[in-house]
Amino acid sequence: MAAAEAAPSPVGGGCAPAGGTSVPVLFCFSVFARPSSVPLGAGYELLIQKFLSLYGDQIDIHRKFVVQVFAEEWSQYVDLPKGFLVSERCKVRLVPLQIQITTLGNLIPSSTVFFCCDMQERFRPAIKYFGDIISVGQRLLQGARLLGIPVIVTEQYPKGLGSTVQEIDLTGAKLVLPKTKFSMVLPEVEAALAEIPGVRSVVLFGVETHVCIQQTALELIGRGLEVHIVADATSSRSMMDRMFALERLARTGIIVTTSEAILLQLVGDKEHPKFKEIQTLIKASAPESGLLSKV
Repeated sequence: MAAAEAAPSPVGGGCAPAGGTSVPVLFCFSVFARPSSVPLGAGYELLIQKFLSLYGDQIDIHRKFVVQVFAEEWSQYVDLPKGFLVSERCKVRLVPLQIQITTLGNLIPSSTVFFCCDMQERFRPAIKYFGDIISVGQRLLQGARLLGIPVIVTEQYPKGLGSTVQEIDLTGAKLVLPKTKFSMVLPEVEAALAEIPGVRSVVLFGVETHVCIQQTALELIGRGLEVHIVADATSSRSMMDRMFALERLARTGIIVTTSEAILLQLVGDKEHPKFKEIQTLIKASAPESGLLSKV
């Protein structure tokens, strides 16, 4: 999804600023109109998330959309201005464009970043198949180093939950960042992404599937990035939470795949100079577990 860019000045709904930290917003899509609210200062990504939460079953995520806001001075909807932040009560709508787009899921090392989410020591006894996802996560990071793919790592409240497990080698990671927010999309992460030219795809793995992985994936697609979740390197405490999160994310246009598929797609050709090393990596560290039967 993408919003058209217009003049940078904000357009409000013409009403007095809302009190408190939340602002009433009328969300319109097709023939529907549902009142709700967003935090004061919410921008494009939060509006997209709210549209998905309200109209997810009606929205065809393989379409391109534009977000518009009602402008009192024109008495009609206008394209959401660049840098728009909700500062007062307003009406917004999601308009599907005629162009159909298909999520092909092609991966190229030069336009790909790996996100490793919260693979920490304190989660070891609680997360299902944690040993397996550690093994697969390490394989992915080794592959990233072989192929020159940037890696961004987060740790959820490491003071209380510990650092990334010792089995995972973070040598060469572009960023290792503590966080308290569930999503990995922090200002420091956005700044790191901005330093990498031509980023189009994010390969995402870690824990927990239904919390940090899910929220990260939704924020990333809200920014126009293609997201690949590695099913054999992603888990939760509950297999039910994991299963429903992966199903929901797949319906949203996120690609749910496996580590071997990711690595071989990034290589793309038996003649690739790193093919034999990647092949050896895959053969040497492919755990057999019941994890993928729970997708």
